[in-house]
Amino acid sequence: MKFHYPNGKKYVPVQREMSKINNEKKWSYSNRGMTLEEDINETNEFYLANGIASIHKKPTPVQIVQVDYPKRSAAVIKEAYFKQASTTDYNGVYKGKYIDFEAKETQNLTSFPLKNFHEHQINHMETILKQKGICFVLLRFSATEEVYLLEAQHLLMFWQRMKDGGRKSITKEEIEMNGYHIPLGFNPRIDYIKKIDYLYNLG
Repeated sequence: MKFHYPNGKKYVPVQREMSKINNEKKWSYSNRGMTLEEDINETNEFYLANGIASIHKKPTPVQIVQVDYPKRSAAVIKEAYFKQASTTDYNGVYKGKYIDFEAKETQNLTSFPLKNFHEHQINHMETILKQKGICFVLLRFSATEEVYLLEAQHLLMFWQRMKDGGRKSITKEEIEMNGYHIPLGFNPRIDYIKKIDYLYNLG
């Protein structure tokens, strides 16, 4: 199936490592090999189930332009377009505060490429900060399974450095200096709310 962005550019999905699907929902440290998105989704389900926060992955609206019907009882989507440029992956509410964040991962060991982000995502984060919302990115180094929370204002600073002709990535040392490491846990899997409590005195 082919997807296209609003500008007509073809969408090329990032290859993700396949993981076994467990029919019973549980938050287990033994679920190795899961993508960052899967870990965050499980974490958000834990937050919701325990009345901690209401944070969800944003749906991506698409326009279907080609459908095949190989069988009367089945339809296969062959081509579709994203109706609009995506902003960030997740948003919701925690203790009366608006939460908005993006999640990205890389196989790089020593830096995080800024090409993983898009201009419209950066612009969206700027608007959230102007409205006093809590905005950040969760960055995962897949090879070492390390996850960091980096506040949006720091990402914007590195993005501007790139636009001014500087390096096109954030070094791991810069992420460690400006961000906050989130150790993988049992339940929740990635407890980013604990870092939000610390950063914004919400605990």
